[in-house]
Amino acid sequence: MSKTICPCGTNKEFAACCGRYVSGAEVAPTAEALMRSRYTAYTLNDEAYLRATWDERTCPKESIVDGGATKWLGLEVKKHTTQEKEAMVEFVARYKIGGKAHRLHEKSRFVKYDGKWFYVDGIYE
Repeated sequence: MSKTICPCGTNKEFAACCGRYVSGAEVAPTAEALMRSRYTAYTLNDEAYLRATWDERTCPKESIVDGGATKWLGLEVKKHTTQEKEAMVEFVARYKIGGKAHRLHEKSRFVKYDGKWFYVDGIYE
């Protein structure tokens, strides 16, 4: 049986990487792990996980996923910094919509409440 490689770019098996966070079996221990698992959730169109890991003060009311119109191609984490309750993860995500290639370069902000990391928002480069 072949093992599925996680889409987040670590080259680890999905179940041993982001799969355990997206399934709810474990909580992402760092902001970087949360960001990678959120990217993976986008590749899976898993809106429930994206909402559960988004700071409720900034989570949009409209749909977060597009039902598969976006084909995610890869993720590269450029930089991450963590303080006790705040973190920043800079990344580049590549994707296609309607056959046209795009790249998203973002510096994402995260906060930690009750031992869990949450995505707040991002600054686009």
